[in-house]
Amino acid sequence: MERYQKLMIGNAFLVIAISMFAGFMLGFGLIGGLEIYPGKIVEMPYYGTAEGWARAHSGGLTNGLLILAVAWALPMIPLSDRMRNITVWGFIYVGWANTVFYWAGNASASRALSFGDNPLGASNLLGIVGFGMAFVGALLIIWLLCYAALKALRSA
Repeated sequence: MERYQKLMIGNAFLVIAISMFAGFMLGFGLIGGLEIYPGKIVEMPYYGTAEGWARAHSGGLTNGLLILAVAWALPMIPLSDRMRNITVWGFIYVGWANTVFYWAGNASASRALSFGDNPLGASNLLGIVGFGMAFVGALLIIWLLCYAALKALRSA
């Protein structure tokens, strides 16, 4: 159990760290660069939109916190060894899949919301990868959450 919790905590912290880098991209988008000292802004290259980076910043943090919450709750959920393994790796996958989704969405006019072109714009390889990973993650997280919830409620 402790090994699983450490794996989840370590991955959660990394997902949160990546979300902090998205915060830099957000800042670059909002003010056009990096402030070296008051009033002196050096232009920094970035891609995507400030709105997209705001979502990557807050979404990554939220995903990391979700993984932490499940790691700490894991001993309270009566799961078989197999389901515990699936739950741990499933939540880790979801955190990273959503991280890829947010970053890839900023590199695709389609915002990685579909495999093909959509009303937001044309898709590209990053949009396809981002959407594919997030789509699988969305289905997986719903199943894992419902399964764990039912197990916890039945044991109460």
